[in-house]
Amino acid sequence: MNLGNLYIISAPSGAGKSSLINALLSDLPASQVRLSISHTTRAPRPAEQDGVHYYFSSRAEFEQLIAQGHFLEWAEVFGNYYGTSLPMIEQSLAQGIDVFLDIDWQGARQIREKLPNVKTVFILPPSKAELEKRLIGRGQDSAETIAKRMNEAVSEMSHYAEFDYVIVNDDFQTALNELKSILVAERLKQSVQSVRHQGLIAQLLTV
Repeated sequence: MNLGNLYIISAPSGAGKSSLINALLSDLPASQVRLSISHTTRAPRPAEQDGVHYYFSSRAEFEQLIAQGHFLEWAEVFGNYYGTSLPMIEQSLAQGIDVFLDIDWQGARQIREKLPNVKTVFILPPSKAELEKRLIGRGQDSAETIAKRMNEAVSEMSHYAEFDYVIVNDDFQTALNELKSILVAERLKQSVQSVRHQGLIAQLLTV
């Protein structure tokens, strides 16, 4: 069986990366793609469920997992810890499932150092004005938090050049199709196809 691909999707808050990932997961079977559920110490937002959106934990619990080497990467963002479970990633990839990580550029940098073959995608908003409009429209953050996120967005977006692919999320369906095309292209690479169709290729090349 072919190993799955590990994808990192990064973007400033409000650019739409979570919506794009959720739409992709809805369109493709669970046997092909899976979202890695991160651990975090931040409080759940309305409608968020433990084990579905995040694994919510205390700072003490999170720091214990750090000490145990449980995380592929972890970072402190806006005063809260976020981390990616290594055991879950390894299990899914071994089953041939593509795994998506919704993390920031700091986590992406950590993972690239450990796993050079990881595929990375950065989502950009069409403008700063649209980004702020989306943050306000979510109705989840205070004006102070939105201002902080807008200031942080410029710093986050400055790291776009570290990523393999860049998608501008202006029209949602177009951005979703572009994200799907990345998956298709990666699955059609010669190194992957030569393993998947080994028998066919051997037969075709038989004189």
